[in-house]
Amino acid sequence: IYYRPCLSLSPSHTRTRAVNVKELCLGALTFGDASGYDLKKFFEQTFNHFCVAGFGSIYPALAELTAAGLGTGTDEHQEGKPDRRVYSLTQSGRDAFVKTLEITEPQHKVKSDFLLILYFAHLLSPERLNQVLDERIAQLDHQLELIRECQDDPQACQLDPPVDGQLPIGAEFVHGFGEAVMTTARDYLNSNRKQFIAAVQAANTSNK
Repeated sequence: IYYRPCLSLSPSHTRTRAVNVKELCLGALTFGDASGYDLKKFFEQTFNHFCVAGFGSIYPALAELTAAGLGTGTDEHQEGKPDRRVYSLTQSGRDAFVKTLEITEPQHKVKSDFLLILYFAHLLSPERLNQVLDERIAQLDHQLELIRECQDDPQACQLDPPVDGQLPIGAEFVHGFGEAVMTTARDYLNSNRKQFIAAVQAANTSNK
């Protein structure tokens, strides 16, 4: 299951469109200054289980933010390496992101090719179904591993490591929610896969 939680702000109190990469960059920069690569790592480690931000879309988003005065970019010298551009949030950028949080409808969308494939299980072989289930369980295990890495070592997955060594309250809650959902999904798949495959095989046999 993929959670897909976009920078003009609507004047209406709520909206139905999703938050975009530019707004995600604004949110990430509230935690500290960062380069485009830092943001890529941050999204992979902390947002992976509930939204997607492609690496190729981060730099154009940062360029638009700085052009709009919502952030600034400063070239930072690195000894023996190419200079890197570090982005900071302006007060206007912080205000814009807070406004986004205030007016965005809290949708929880699910777009899943995995579930689509399983919906048509009666058209597939047991071998293909087992492959699909194995891949999804491996994905869940990987996402759970990322969540637990952040829970065990908060400083490793924050742009600006917290002084007290703790995750922000919201981040801790969201990681806990993701862990609960994914653990339940993985356990359901492991507990029911044999019965599911057997039922598909029986149905296919009876239809021949």
